[in-house]
Amino acid sequence: MPCPEPNTSSEPEQAFFISAAKLCAATAPAPALECRDISSCSGCSVRTSKVMETLENNLLKLSNTEYGDPFLDVGKNKDTYTDDSEHGNYDARTDQSLLIQNKLIRQKTEPRTKSSLKSDTMASLGLFFKDGKKRIDYILVYKKSSPQVEKRSVFEKNLRAEGLMLEREPAVTNSDIMFVKIHCPWETLCKYAERMNIRMPFRKKCYYTDWRSKTMGSLQRNIRELKSWLPRNPMKLDKEALPDLEETDCYTAPFSRARIHHFTINNKDSFFSNSTRSRIVHHMLQRTKYEDGKSKMGINRLLNNGTYEAAFPPHEGSHKSRHPIKTHGAQNHRHLLYERWARWGMWYKYQPLDLIRRYFGEKIGLYFAWLGWYTGMLIPAALVGLFVFLYGLFTMDSSQVSKEICEANETIMCPMCERNCTLQKLNESCIYAKVTHLFDNGGTVFFAIFMAIWATVFLEFWKRRRAVLTYDWDLIDWEDEEEELRPQFEAKYSQVERVNPITGKPEPFQPFPDKLSRLMVSVSGIFFMISLVLTAVFAVVVYRLVAMEQFASFKWYFIKKYWQFATSGTGVCINFMIIMSLNIVYEKVAYLLTDLEHPRTESEWENSFALKMFLFQFVNLNSSIFYIAFFLGRFAGRPGKYNKLFNRWRLEECHPSGCLIDLCLQMGVIMVLKQMWNNFMELGYPLLQNWWSRRKMKRKGQSMENKISLPQWEKDWNLQPMNLHGLMDEYLEMVLQFGFTTIFVAAFPLAPLLALLNNIIEIRLDAYKFVTQWRRPMPARATDIGIWYGILEGIGVLAVITNAFVIAITSDYIPRFVYAYKYGPCTDQGYRQEKCLKGYVNSSLSVFDLSELGLGYSGYCRYRDYRAPPWSSTPYEFTLQFWHVLAARLAFIIVFEHLVFGI
Repeated sequence: MPCPEPNTSSEPEQAFFISAAKLCAATAPAPALECRDISSCSGCSVRTSKVMETLENNLLKLSNTEYGDPFLDVGKNKDTYTDDSEHGNYDARTDQSLLIQNKLIRQKTEPRTKSSLKSDTMASLGLFFKDGKKRIDYILVYKKSSPQVEKRSVFEKNLRAEGLMLEREPAVTNSDIMFVKIHCPWETLCKYAERMNIRMPFRKKCYYTDWRSKTMGSLQRNIRELKSWLPRNPMKLDKEALPDLEETDCYTAPFSRARIHHFTINNKDSFFSNSTRSRIVHHMLQRTKYEDGKSKMGINRLLNNGTYEAAFPPHEGSHKSRHPIKTHGAQNHRHLLYERWARWGMWYKYQPLDLIRRYFGEKIGLYFAWLGWYTGMLIPAALVGLFVFLYGLFTMDSSQVSKEICEANETIMCPMCERNCTLQKLNESCIYAKVTHLFDNGGTVFFAIFMAIWATVFLEFWKRRRAVLTYDWDLIDWEDEEEELRPQFEAKYSQVERVNPITGKPEPFQPFPDKLSRLMVSVSGIFFMISLVLTAVFAVVVYRLVAMEQFASFKWYFIKKYWQFATSGTGVCINFMIIMSLNIVYEKVAYLLTDLEHPRTESEWENSFALKMFLFQFVNLNSSIFYIAFFLGRFAGRPGKYNKLFNRWRLEECHPSGCLIDLCLQMGVIMVLKQMWNNFMELGYPLLQNWWSRRKMKRKGQSMENKISLPQWEKDWNLQPMNLHGLMDEYLEMVLQFGFTTIFVAAFPLAPLLALLNNIIEIRLDAYKFVTQWRRPMPARATDIGIWYGILEGIGVLAVITNAFVIAITSDYIPRFVYAYKYGPCTDQGYRQEKCLKGYVNSSLSVFDLSELGLGYSGYCRYRDYRAPPWSSTPYEFTLQFWHVLAARLAFIIVFEHLVFGI
């Protein structure tokens, strides 16, 4: 069909014929004809009806005011403007070419009808400028009533001068809200990709030579055939359900405009992924000035002073679809992530890490990779811990120690408080003795050694996993080449410059005296906050001393009988409330101290802030546990000569069955309550906030129809922003849990099981939160989990030491061991059984003359210690058995640590 001749009578008709010429050029057979003039396009071989139909549609679009050129509508809306349009046609399907749609692959070669074009237009709603071509890379939100008009106008003018295109759009639900859509043209993308040293694909990877390729190919086919006969792993995702991310099979190099012909550019629209485009725009927003001055730049400062309300990259569309994904495929990557990752029904599946990395960036991808690896490694630890617990459960009734305590009807124990406590028989603590045996049995030492080795194996295997991911994601050389200075650091120290010895370029420099003085102030603040934590723990200790007297004289019989349990339980709950209250203060203080240091790069800021938050919360969370494990009952004294706090309150003693039950209660309650609180704050709180925002929209008269028709940027605006500190809260929660799982695991073998159950929920909860409840975070790059790896290594070393002390000092393992080999019926026989512990309880209790108390009692009572009886020549002095037990405890600590570290 000969192409129609151009008519230059009007601009719309010129655009019509240019569009027709482009269509002819696109449909011409190879070699393609260059249709600059429509009359020269005689080689276009398309059907007459299809061409005319398409040309008519283009002419209708030109005459349609709703989808018309935004330049023609400038006068209609004073709040809407754009820059010069960019030549190029952007795909309206948001990287649909990267999505594999199961049932639609066979239709790829079929011609597209008018209905399919219309569906693509609907799919692009909220993802492009009004012309339907320019993709939205970033969204800025501000209030019209904001007084910072001049700063905003200067900032946006400078953005346009840097090469960005802007378009304003008023909000549908709030007349005071205005959205600024930002598009980064191809030329600007190339310029900043070169400046930021972004690595882009330039050639397919070739793993083998021809002869090796044939050999390996036949071998791989045989292996695949063999695997086809084996049962399928239910945890693996179907390959057909995930997109084919081709860039992982290509070599990459830093982008260069001078060598642009070397790069694999099949389509300019999809060459830079959405996350890369957003990262480039964010880089520009961080370094654009809004006023004259060295520190007057960056979107962060404009967000802090109220010039803008928010800044975020948009999601790629809705996460839900009316059609099932199996039959109609995924609408976008967000929908695919929800269906194959964030749904609760996928809890047993492996995570699609490559897709997570593509949508959210490498930093978030590494977090979920680490979380998945940690959860998988918890499975053997949870099974061994459950086995130790079940072993204690099945041997609870046959335990010699429990039998002796439960049958001690005539053994009278000394009063455990000063005024209101009465004499009680030893068999009244029978339940405590049986519960203690659940956690303090023959398998405790083995489990402690296992967990110490497990922590080291977990960290070493994670290094291997991280190395694989950084190679696959092309992050090996990123840290040394591309980490940039923080804008705040550049603004603060721009006057003091020195030449970087690596790059050879001048850059801002922080003098050593200034750095040292700021660091000293920060360290002083850290010690002050830690002292505040210890003060709070001391207050809880005083509460326990006061409360035990009150509960011992309580009117309710149950409370009066189990006053020790009531004291410990209420003390744990009060301690938990103090912990959660102080965490809010710590976060603000850590933020101020980190900003005061002026870290050089973003990773240095994150590492410094993370270290402070970990120190604060670790001391806050574990100080009371350390008190119970190593100090409770150690300095109480003896009957008739008790030590008192402020000469008023008698120090607390351990239960007749030991202090381990108090330690288990403290750990169990804090661990369970904290995990429940964290899960509520991560998912429940954003759900309530989003529900409240929807409710406010309904109050303003907005119907459900308006809600459905909201553009994507406004839907994202109604979501909750990501935490101010990014992934710090997520890592901190898991690292503190890792501490609970390893540090005192000898006292609470069920900790790995509780952590495993929590993490199975945590992965899907975090995924659901990232995909559905939060605005899309700025995609960032990272090579590892940062300072958290060093913190985990420190926790692993601390776990060995604390578990050695818990077994040696807190539990009764060493006293039982010494008695069985030195004082029991099996002395010098070279073996140990339950019968060898016969008489252990009587041996571990000392005798006290009640008449010395002056309370009208007569006779003798027993108390936990190794002291001489009152009729001895040296009454109430330590016996030889005490020194044997002490020496065995110290020897066990040394042997245990050297054994574990040696392994």
